Amino acid sequence: MTETIRTATENDAGALARLAAVTFPLACPPGSSPEDIAAHLRGTLSAEKFAQYLADPDITILVIDGGEGLHGYSMLVYRPAQDPAVAAALTLLPSAELSKCYVHPEHHGLGAAARLMTGTLERATTMGAAGVWLGVNSENAKAIRFYEKSGFRKIGTKSFRLGTTLEHDFVMELAVR
Repeated sequence: MTETIRTATENDAGALARLAAVTFPLACPPGSSPEDIAAHLRGTLSAEKFAQYLADPDITILVIDGGEGLHGYSMLVYRPAQDPAVAAALTLLPSAELSKCYVHPEHHGLGAAARLMTGTLERATTMGAAGVWLGVNSENAKAIRFYEKSGFRKIGTKSFRLGTTLEHDFVMELAVR
C-alpha cells in the first residue's frame, strides 16, 4: 500500500468530514455523550467547515492519501493563540497550533501517525514557526504518549467545550527550529 502525505485541497472537504466522523470520537473521554460528539462533528468537523478551513490562508491541512481514500489528517493553524491560558503558556514564538491530528483506526500501529507528524512539523517549519503547540484531552493517555514520543512537552492547561461538557486539556509544545 502506497501512502502519500500531501496538502489537502477543496476537493477533500467531504472525505475529511467522513474521516473526522470516525476518528474524533476515539479522542473523546469515555464519558462523552453521543449527542455532544455529534454536535461537535456538525459544528466543527463538517464538510462545510473543512471547506472553510481549506479556504483560510492561515490554515494548512495535510492528509495521508492511501489512493483509495484518506487515512489521516492534520491541521496547522498559523496565527497567535486566541486562548489567554495558551498564549501565556507558550514559550516558542511565533508558534503554529497543531489543531487536529488523526489517523483512521485501521491504520493505527503502522507508523502512519509518525509519518503524518513528521510531515506536519516540517510544514510548520516552512511556515516560519519556532514552535508547535497543541491541546490534548487530559484523559487521552494514548494521544499524550504519542505526542510525548514525538517530542512535545506539557506546558500548561486549557479548557475545551465539547457540546454541553467542559473538558480539560493539557497544552503541549515542541520546538521546530
